Amino acid sequence: MSLPRRLLAASLALALAACADMGHIAPQAALADAHALDGGKNNAAASAAIAWPHARWWQALQDPQLDRLMEQALADSPTLRGAQARVRQAEALAGAAEDKTRPQLDASVSVNRELYSQHGATPAPLAGNYAWRNQATVTASYDLDLWGRNRAALAAALGDVQLASAESQMARLALETALVRTYIELSYEYTLQDVIQNSLAQRARILDITQRRRQAGIGTDVDVAQIETTLPAGRRQLEQARESLALLRNQLAALSGKGPSAGSALTRPVLRLDHPLAIPSALPADLIGRRPDIAAQRWRVEAAAKRIDAAKAEFYPNVNLVAFAGFQAFGFSHFLDAHSQVRGASPALSLPIFAGARLRAQLGSQTAVYDGAVEQYNAIVISAMADVANAVTKAQSLQKQHALTQQALATAQRARDLAEQAYKAGMSDAINMLNTQVALLAEQQQQAKNGASELDLYVSLMNALGGGI
Repeated sequence: MSLPRRLLAASLALALAACADMGHIAPQAALADAHALDGGKNNAAASAAIAWPHARWWQALQDPQLDRLMEQALADSPTLRGAQARVRQAEALAGAAEDKTRPQLDASVSVNRELYSQHGATPAPLAGNYAWRNQATVTASYDLDLWGRNRAALAAALGDVQLASAESQMARLALETALVRTYIELSYEYTLQDVIQNSLAQRARILDITQRRRQAGIGTDVDVAQIETTLPAGRRQLEQARESLALLRNQLAALSGKGPSAGSALTRPVLRLDHPLAIPSALPADLIGRRPDIAAQRWRVEAAAKRIDAAKAEFYPNVNLVAFAGFQAFGFSHFLDAHSQVRGASPALSLPIFAGARLRAQLGSQTAVYDGAVEQYNAIVISAMADVANAVTKAQSLQKQHALTQQALATAQRARDLAEQAYKAGMSDAINMLNTQVALLAEQQQQAKNGASELDLYVSLMNALGGGI
């Protein structure tokens, strides 16, 4: 074997021997299989082959004012613009990581005027005199990246771009959900205000009847006072409802990226949901592909895995090739002369000989980050399944509650009518009639709440299914 080959073989052997020991550090967590998670009997029973929600899923509620609010929010929300800025930041960092995988080319020019020491290393005639020292060089370098460290870092950075994009979608869905839910609450408060106003009107009518009974000699001042004492409480409830409406308008204006004055211009919602709630089939796989929080966490896992690869590559030798060419001369007369040329090459070999402890610590840290990301991913998948199961359970329960509320409302209405007839006929007192009125008010409020809950359940399901992403 020739001498150069023996030197190369010896160099390779030395380089491999110099590799630091990884210490058997490896990830401990494993990604959960969503298909193995049991969706439950409720999911299976409620599944139906329906279309997934489209990007503008809130339009199913058929309220033009809500559509306008949503367009303003998606265009003007500082939260969304901040999330989009983080995407651009991740893209810029990925560009920097990609640049490290390419050959580098730099150019430099220096012009110096310097007084050289008479007793230094500079010979005559420069010693003891001022002189110009000029240099212009072009330097090319290329990291061979034999073990894929830079490529793994680039893959991790690209994963961060996908992560930031998914997090931006998470912010968008959160904004959409919050705005629609607040708008539904605004609609509920309007309905509640109507119920309270109707109840106050009914109490005023009862008060008029009671006063006429007293004038006719078949009623007492006690009866009148008992009715009158209920009016301030009803007016207080009405004022509380008006306060809630004002606060909700302010909240909607803020969510849409506007000032409070924009909220005062809002009119009464006209929400309506025509189609029944249903759950798509093939739930686990579809959830993983659609929910932005699951997608974001999966990209976080992928980026962490690539950083483990980059940390492992640090244990191996690395070769960096550097070459330069240019001109160098004292003074300007011969600066660009052919005899002033300089050129050279300097391949560099780096060996992690005494860095084992530091590199193992880095690898252990990245491995722990990966394990944490995997377990967080598993938790989000389980939580996503629970979100959908909860939506199904609520939908089934709400149907039963709605039927029971209708029955209770009809019974309360009939009891109040009978109590009023008995009171007019002098067969009952004011307390009994008031009690039936209070019971009717409670059932009317419950009916309004059920209507709002049905709309809110639609929002919950859209959120659980990943919205219209």
